[in-house]
Amino acid sequence: PGNVRQLENTCRWLTVMAAGQEVLIQDLPAELFETTVPDAPSHMQPDSWATLLAQWADRALRSGHQNLLSEAQPEMERTLLTTALRHTQGHKQEAARLLGWGRNTLTRKLKELGME
Repeated sequence: PGNVRQLENTCRWLTVMAAGQEVLIQDLPAELFETTVPDAPSHMQPDSWATLLAQWADRALRSGHQNLLSEAQPEMERTLLTTALRHTQGHKQEAARLLGWGRNTLTRKLKELGME
């Protein structure tokens, strides 16, 4: 279970549903063994970055993580910056244009992300 509420619910369920005084693996609810991620919305391709992001977010939320955006946004920006700079052989103004930013924004983001 990914969080306290889910653990409490599972324990309550087990006290009612377990066959004996010991809890065995077969007594656990089936959903605890599911490793698949819920289907992505139909507009997403199975291997698209959005699908992968949705799967990551789902796993993180099930594990009780919070503030996902504050974790994901800098990493996404770092990845896009690195890729754009590599694509332009380090030319910042061109990389900024590819990202839809001004050069000053790109320079500020590089500094914020410790990528100078």
